[in-house]
Amino acid sequence: MKSGTNPLDAQQKALEINLDPTIFGSFAEIGAGQEVARWFLRVGAASGTVAKTVSAYSKPVSDSLYGSGSRYVSMQRLEAMIGQEWNLLLMQLQQSIDSQTRLFAFADTVSARNFAGTNECHGWMGIRFQDSPSGLANDVLLHLNLRDSSNVAQQEALGVVGVNLIYAVFHLRHGMVVFLKSLLDQVTAQRVEVDFIELRGPAFEGWDRQEALLSLVRAGLAEAVMLSAGKHQAPPTEVLRKKTIVLTPFARKGNESSQQNILSAAMRQLKAESGGEVSEPFPLVALSTLSSDLPYATSNPNDLPRSVEDLRTTGCDTLVFGYNEFYRMTAFVNRYTKSPVRFAIDVTALIHFFSQAHGALQGRLLEGLSKLFAQNVRVYAYPATASVMRVLASELPTWQWEENSGWITADAVTPPGPLGHLYSYLIASGFVVPMRGIS
Repeated sequence: MKSGTNPLDAQQKALEINLDPTIFGSFAEIGAGQEVARWFLRVGAASGTVAKTVSAYSKPVSDSLYGSGSRYVSMQRLEAMIGQEWNLLLMQLQQSIDSQTRLFAFADTVSARNFAGTNECHGWMGIRFQDSPSGLANDVLLHLNLRDSSNVAQQEALGVVGVNLIYAVFHLRHGMVVFLKSLLDQVTAQRVEVDFIELRGPAFEGWDRQEALLSLVRAGLAEAVMLSAGKHQAPPTEVLRKKTIVLTPFARKGNESSQQNILSAAMRQLKAESGGEVSEPFPLVALSTLSSDLPYATSNPNDLPRSVEDLRTTGCDTLVFGYNEFYRMTAFVNRYTKSPVRFAIDVTALIHFFSQAHGALQGRLLEGLSKLFAQNVRVYAYPATASVMRVLASELPTWQWEENSGWITADAVTPPGPLGHLYSYLIASGFVVPMRGIS
């Protein structure tokens, strides 16, 4: 991976692959040019590595090669491309292949920035490869978000990531974190985001699938990853697209029933206020990889895999973020949906949000609120018990509230000083909705 103390660049990686007589394979790329194959063709000695390159931009031609389908930028299309090219490679080379050769079939299908700049810029990239000559096939499948503002820059970034992937499967499988981080050598998560990975085959024996997804966030390759309660996993774009979202922060051990109550009450609230005019709300639990003493954050990052597993056993789908701030979660979810988004939190979490310094923002609390309530976002505040609020009183003695039958609702809370005017406005205007459906 390194020459001296610096990671190899794409040219050095491509040349090292080309000069390895045991590595030989094909490239199939749809969208964003032939940027990955181009690296191997231009660095020299390509005849020792490149069996062929294919570019099927025409949909009829693509369908004739890989089968018809309605989604050309999808995991299903990527798998069809890899499967077809792998089978052709085996058939075409079975008589001439050297006994020491390790084969690979690389593919990507990408929607880079169109001329009008109106499309979602993302893609799927993957490789099937042999760890040893005549060995069993192994797969790596990635979902990428292309975040550069121009088509040319997106193509360039895609080419580098492709080279990094091919190099990594042959040289960097000694550690999962090293493998993942190497995917963005020479690029950054501000240019390319890797928010999904699928690993298959004996070469990845002992690599935990869930841990690989979590590591994408921990290593800074993705803002967030989606962890479904079911067996099928997918990137956030496929799960959140155009959905009405109810997002509730993770409840620490012992508070699971409260979390379920909050989520259920929020679902009922949203259905009631929409009158059936929005799609069925999709409930999600928000979990963070960061440690925090806030009531709605993970207290220990080492507990993260266990927390995810606990949520899975209760049937909860989870978004795992690399941060704790609600307003950043708003921005992330709004990348994929224009439908209503609701945060379902209890009154203590609401008070903590208003009490934070928000020092990372120039506009402090006001900027945090403006970002939080962007694009049809509301906060549903679930009542807190009097016993919980008494604990909070010692931490925030300037906040006041009135108790009703052992419960404190959001509109029974009085913040200190002038903050009270802002708080009252948010409740009166419906940005903060006090919930009363205690169950």
